[in-house]
Amino acid sequence: MRGPLLIGVDVGTTSVKASLFDADGTVLRSYASRYPTRIEAPSLSEQAPADWVERSTAALAQLSDGLPPGVVAGIGLTSQVNTHVFVGDDGLALAPAITWQDGRAAAVAALLDGQLRAEDRLRWWGAPLGIDASHVMARAAWMARHHPDLWGRSRWVMAPKDYCLLALTGAPSADPMSSFGVIDQSLGYIDALVALVPGLRQRLPPLHGFTEAVGKVRAGLPLAGTPVVATTMDAWASLFGSGVLRDGEAMYLSGTSEVAGIVSAARVPTPGVIAFPTIEGITLHAAPTQAGGASLAFLSRLTGQTPEALSALAAAADPHRPVPVFLPHLMGERAPLWDTAARGSFSGIDASMGAAEFARAVFEGVAYSVRLLLENLEASAACRPAAFNATGGGTASDPWCQIRADVLGRPLNRLRTLDAGVLGAAVLAGAGTGAFASIAEAAGRLAVVDRVFEPDPRRADRYDFGFSRYKELYQSLRGFNAAVTTFTGW
Repeated sequence: MRGPLLIGVDVGTTSVKASLFDADGTVLRSYASRYPTRIEAPSLSEQAPADWVERSTAALAQLSDGLPPGVVAGIGLTSQVNTHVFVGDDGLALAPAITWQDGRAAAVAALLDGQLRAEDRLRWWGAPLGIDASHVMARAAWMARHHPDLWGRSRWVMAPKDYCLLALTGAPSADPMSSFGVIDQSLGYIDALVALVPGLRQRLPPLHGFTEAVGKVRAGLPLAGTPVVATTMDAWASLFGSGVLRDGEAMYLSGTSEVAGIVSAARVPTPGVIAFPTIEGITLHAAPTQAGGASLAFLSRLTGQTPEALSALAAAADPHRPVPVFLPHLMGERAPLWDTAARGSFSGIDASMGAAEFARAVFEGVAYSVRLLLENLEASAACRPAAFNATGGGTASDPWCQIRADVLGRPLNRLRTLDAGVLGAAVLAGAGTGAFASIAEAAGRLAVVDRVFEPDPRRADRYDFGFSRYKELYQSLRGFNAAVTTFTGW
C-alpha cells in the first residue's frame, strides 16, 4: 500500500459504488449497494435521493473502517446526470428524483426548444443541440406547471452527486459539465436561456471546477474533516478514469447505457452528439445511448438467466448462424437519434432460435447502437480514433467486448479498474488535494490497461450486413412506434 489514499464514489443509475485507492491505482477496498428505480411505462422513472445519501455515507464508513486519522487525502463524488432532485431550504429532497430515463417533460421540452435560434445554439454549445425531456429546464418547467407548490418551496435543483455533496459538507455546488445544458463555452450559466423558465436561475447551485474542494466532511459523519472535491458527471469522470486525455484518444463506457467519447480540439457542429466546452485543456465530443447494460438486464429478467449466464450463452452461439436483429430502444433512444418514441424490437426470429441467439442479438444490437452514433461522433470531432479505452461494468464480459471490437472494427483496450467513474472521481480528488500535481499525472498513475480485444477481420462482412439491417429496421418501425406511443386507448 502506497499513500496517499483516495476515495472515489459513483452515484450511478442502479447503485452507489466506491473504492479506496492507493497512489498506484490499486483497489484496497470496495463498496457497492444497489437501490431501486420506480419505472412506469412509458415515461416515468424515479429514485429516492435518500438512498444515494445513505449508501454514500455507508461507503465512506466501510472504506475508512480502522484506518488511521488523516490517511485519506481526499474524496471525490461523481454521478449519473440529467437526473434531477428538487431540494428545500433544509437540504432535503421535496420529491422523488426524476432520472435521466424519464420522459414526462417531453412536451414542455419541445415548447422550450422551439424558442431557441440556431445561431444561439451554436454560440452557446458549439453544436446544434437542444432541449429534450431530460434537460434541467424541461424538468423545472414541468415541476412549475404540475406541482407549483413544490416548485415554490424548491431552493435548489441538483444532480445526484451535488445532493450528496450537500449532505456530506453542507455546501451547495455544481460543476460546469454536469450543468452542460445551461452553461456556455465560457463555463458560466446562460442567463438569457435560463430565463425562459422563470425562477430557475436562482435555483441553480454555484459552479465549482473539477478539482476544487467544495468543503470538508461534516462532524459526526465518517471521515469527518476530510476534503471533498467537486469532480464532475459520470462520463467526464470516466474519461479521466480511462486515461483518455489527449487529442485523438477515445473512450467506450458501458454501464446502464453506452457512452462513446472522443477528445479533439476540432469542432464540426454535428446533430445528435454533444461537443462540450473546453475545460482543463480537453475538448470532449460525447454521445450516450439509452440502454446498454439495461438491455442485458431486460433479457435477464425475461429469461431468468443471470447476465453472466447470458454472456456464456452468447459466446457459445454458433457465429455462422443468423440471430435476431435487436433494437435496444427500450425507453426511447438518445444519441444520435434522440427519439423518445423509439421502441425495442427483436426481428428475424425463427423457431430454431433460443436463449443463446437472443443473448447474442442483444450484444450485437447494443454494439450496433454505438457504431451508429460513432458516425456522427467522428464527424463532430473530425477524428477517427485508432482504438477505444473501454471500461464500465458492461465490459466485464469478454464475449461482449470481442463483439464490440468486431462491430466497430477497432481494438478495445479494457481497463484494470472497470468502475471508471469511481476511479475518475479519485483521480480528480487526488489532483484537487495536491496528492498529484495534475489530473494528467493522477490519471497516468491510476488508470491501467488490463487487456486488448482486437477486431477479427473475418467477421467484418457479417457485421456490415447486420448493421445495415439494424439501420433499416429502425427506419421501418418509426411510424409504427410513433403510433403505438401516442395511442391513448389502451
